[in-house]
Amino acid sequence: MFNKKKKIELKAYLSGRLIHLEDVNDGVFSKKMMGEGIAIEPTSNELLAPADGEVIVIMDKSFHAVGLKLKDQTEVLLHIGIDTVYMNGDGFTPHVKVGDHVKTGQKLITFDRDKIKKAGYRDVTVLAITQEGNQGSIHFIEPICVNANDTIISQL
Repeated sequence: MFNKKKKIELKAYLSGRLIHLEDVNDGVFSKKMMGEGIAIEPTSNELLAPADGEVIVIMDKSFHAVGLKLKDQTEVLLHIGIDTVYMNGDGFTPHVKVGDHVKTGQKLITFDRDKIKKAGYRDVTVLAITQEGNQGSIHFIEPICVNANDTIISQL
C-alpha cells in the first residue's frame, strides 16, 4: 500500500494583497537571501500563524518578526514591515513566546499599521522559508487578495 504524506497547508497570515517577494523592494527579501517566500500588503493588523508549529524565535524588544518550525521541520520567518526593527517595539504587541506551540490562525503579533506608516516605514509583511523541511519544492499561489486564516497560499 502506498503511504502518501499529508501536505502542510500554509494559510494567509494577514488579510490583504499577496505580492511576489521580488516586489517587496528590500534587497534581503526581494533577492531571496532569507529564502523563498511571499509577501502581503496588509489590510489587517493581526499577524496569524500560517500553519501549526512551534515558536522558535521572536525578535526581543522590537517584536517585528517571529519564526516558526513546522511539523515537517520547515522553518518560516514572518517579518512585519521593512526596517521596522528601528521602531524598537513601538506599535507591536506579541501574543506568543519562544517555545509556544501554535495552531493555524492563532494570533502571533498585533501591530499598529498607522504607527508604522507615520514612522516612515512600509507595513508589507514577508513570509520567508528560512529552512526547507521534507516537502521538496515550494510553490506559492499567484498574487491575489487574500483573507487571513482562509486563503491557502501554499502547500508544502
